[in-house]
Formats: sequence, C-alpha cells, structure tokens
Amino acid sequence: MIFGRVKSLDAILAATEGKSLHRTLGAFQLTLFGIGSVIGTGIFVLTAAGAQKAGPGLMLAFAIAGAICIVAALCYAEIAAMIPVAGSAYTYSYATMGELVAWTVGWALVLEYAVAASAVAVGWSGYFTGTILNQFLGIQLPVWLSAGPLALGGVAGGFINLPAVVIAGLVTWLLIIGTSESAKVNAILVAIKVVALTAFIFLTYGKIDTTKFNPFLPAGVFGGFGTGVGAVGAAATIFFAYVGFDAVSTAAEETKNPQRNVPIGLIGSLLFCTVFYILVAAGAIGTIGGQPIMGPGGVPFPAGSEELARQCALPQHAQALVCSNEALAHVLRTIGFGTIGNMLGIAAFVALPSVILVLLFGQTRIFFVMSRDGLLPDALSKVHPKWKTPHVVTAITGAAVAFAAAFLPVGALADIANAGTLYAFMMVAFAVLILRKVEPNRPRSFRTPAIWFVAPATIVGCIFLFFNLPTAAMLVLVIWGAIGLVVYYLYGYRTSHVAHGRVEVVTDDMIGGGH
Repeated sequence: MIFGRVKSLDAILAATEGKSLHRTLGAFQLTLFGIGSVIGTGIFVLTAAGAQKAGPGLMLAFAIAGAICIVAALCYAEIAAMIPVAGSAYTYSYATMGELVAWTVGWALVLEYAVAASAVAVGWSGYFTGTILNQFLGIQLPVWLSAGPLALGGVAGGFINLPAVVIAGLVTWLLIIGTSESAKVNAILVAIKVVALTAFIFLTYGKIDTTKFNPFLPAGVFGGFGTGVGAVGAAATIFFAYVGFDAVSTAAEETKNPQRNVPIGLIGSLLFCTVFYILVAAGAIGTIGGQPIMGPGGVPFPAGSEELARQCALPQHAQALVCSNEALAHVLRTIGFGTIGNMLGIAAFVALPSVILVLLFGQTRIFFVMSRDGLLPDALSKVHPKWKTPHVVTAITGAAVAFAAAFLPVGALADIANAGTLYAFMMVAFAVLILRKVEPNRPRSFRTPAIWFVAPATIVGCIFLFFNLPTAAMLVLVIWGAIGLVVYYLYGYRTSHVAHGRVEVVTDDMIGGGH
C-alpha cells in the first residue's frame, strides 16, 4: 500500500516543539534572503548551454522556469511552515504519503544535490582555467587535464576535468573537518555575485544590437518531448538557476506575520531574479549573439554532446557564446571590457565554491536523516569523534561528486540534477493537498493562497518541464530510482525504524555544523 508506514506528524512536531525560532524576518529581509539563495550559479555556468538550446529564446525560458518556481515555492512554504524540520521534501513525504514515497523522494534528492554540486564544480573549473590560469598566470592547462572526453561531450583530446575534481575534493575535506557556511561570508559572496552581474547588465546594455535577437526562437518554443531544445527545453535546463528558493520557504518559521510576508518574500525574490536573469541573457545575446549551432534538419546540436564539441573546435565557432566555458566573462572580453570580464571571472571563482559546500551539506543532511530513520545503514550516520560531522557519508558523497565532475559537461549534469528536483517539488505539491484533506484543522502559520490552482499548476508544471529534459536525463532518474527501489526492498524495508514502531526525528543540533 502506497500510504503504509506514515511517520506521525505529532512525533515530528513534538521534536521541534521546544525549538521554535524567533520570528524576526520582515518581507524585505525575506526578499533579500531569497535573492541571495537563488542568484548565482545557474546564470554563471548555464548561459552557454541554455543559448544552445533556445538562442535568444533563452529570455523566454527564464520566464517559463520562473513562473513554475513561483507556484512550487508557494506550496513549499505552507508545508515548511507547518513541519519545520531538517530533511525537507523527504520528511514532508514521510508524514503524508508514507515510507515508500518518502524513500523515492529522498533518493531523488540525493541524486539532485550531488549532481548539482558536480555541475557547479565544472562551471567553476571553466572560470578558473579561463580567468585565473589563462588571463592572469598565462598558464594553459593541457586539454586532457581541463575537460572530459569527447565521447561524453567534453572536447577532442579531453580526458579529465582536473580543476573540478580538485575543488570537489577540497570542499569535501572542508565539510569533514566541520566547516559550515557562515552567514557573514555568505552575505559577502552574494553581494559579489550581484555586483558582478549588475555590472554585466550595465556594460552590455549600451552595446546591444537588436538584430542579434533575430530569429528570436530558432528552435521554436517547444522542441518536442525528450529533445531538450526550444524555449521550453532551455527552461527545463535553466530551472537549475532558481533552485535555492526552498531556503526561503524554509525560513517561513522565522518570519513575522508569515501569511502576508512569505508570499511577498517568495514571489518578490523570484520575480526579481527572473527579470535580472532575462536582462543578463539579453546582454549576453544582444552583444555577441547567441544563436545555437544548428545540426541537420535545422535542429540545434544537443548541449553537452559530442557533435557540439566537434563544432566548437572549428575556428568559425571558437568565439561563439554557446561554446564558452565562462560565458559571461567571455562576453565582456569580446566587447572590449577585458579587465572587468576578468573581475567577473574572479567573482565566479570566489563565489561558486560556497555553493558546492551548501549542496554537499544538504546532501549529507538527507543521507543522515534517512540513515537515522533506519532506511540506510547506521554506519552512514556515524559522527566523527573530533570533528562532530557525518564524515563517512561526506567522504562517499564527495568522491561521487568529484567523479561525475571529472568526466561530464555542465549542461548534462544540470539536466540530471533538475530531473531529481522536479520530482521532489511535484511530490511536495501532492503532500500539501493530502495534508489539507487529512489534517484540515492542524494549525498552519502560512496557507498557500488559491491552493486549488497553485498545487495542480506545480504538479503539471514540474511534469511538463521533466518531459522537456533530454531523454538521457530522464532515463538517469528512472534508472537511479529503480536502483533505489532495489536497495529499499533489500535493506530499508526490513530495518526501518517506523516499521518497528520507533519514531526518531532528526533536529539540526544533532548534526555537526550549521547550515
């Protein structure tokens, strides 16, 4: 039965009782917090892949992805304010749809966080080799050390993306010895990212040539399910640029007057980011052009494919936006702002490792919670005696992240990460609807407005974007899910604490390091 073994909401809430957080955030702080969580990686590292899928239609793609994020965020906020515990979508599913569904969500999130961390590591590597090594130190890393193999969409003569492996290893080591993301450092890094992107918008604005936006939709709005091209295909990839918003939904329990302020904070920050992203995309495409490199039949070559890598190696495409590993810095250098382009490269170099840290931390957190629930071996939730961190699971995760970052291109990684994210967000929307039905009288400090529209729109939007990912990315989630089910039935099904009548709830202070 699908709803078997539901973790009791009362038990979950009892554990958080004594720990109610002080309500201090107003609408403005929440909006700023949201902008800080969302802006960053996607726009730095996915501009090229997005343009290859949709050309100037990338601007429309940001609007589509942003709209789906707004409805998903509103669903997320109701349940986050109601069940304020570590483990996010996994815990929500456990309390509403039972253990099997919760397992699939947790398993998908493990994939999402790890692969997203790999994507950021690869994106960081592009800015590191392009700006720090080439521009400043005059060092040209040999191709076989700076990119994955051609067959996997790397470059001809590529073998391993060494800088990406190194940064993944470094961040893993920092997490094991107990580094946590500090609010102050985070605020500075957010400021750096926003200043860099704002400078980009202002510098490109005066140099935009509107003829570059024609044709606006070279691959159409809808490229066909499973192709990953067209404005909707690009939206499915670029969705990655919005993923931090669940941090805002989770801050619902710290917000004054949440019923008014949470929607303002969520919608405000997501609208700001959407407009901001569209301006960045317009600046990049309007100055140096962003038309995709077309394959046979007038369909763009798939982003991160071997064919595209071959095309990008040709002299006529070498300077194309869609071929750049550090798109935004490349644009500024091309239009004569070399120094500022390099500064933007440095901004990405400095700010992106913290994103890898947050993603890896989130991933180990979910592993930890699942292990505490008895669904994964206890050894995984072993905490290091000196550093007080879950070192075993952190090391395993770090190794997997480094491995994926070594061989796969950034666009392919982002698509795989999005597949897991879309599944989790869809399940959260189901969870909100189910809780409205089965726990109608439970106090909710924030209720999603127009739930009859918002929740179904989230479910349909997530499914729609999922089917517009490339077929390979969809298959990865399906295969990963199948492996997960085997693991569950061989191990977790028998050892589950809920099945044995023990309900433990993990609170933040059990895990070394804060978020």
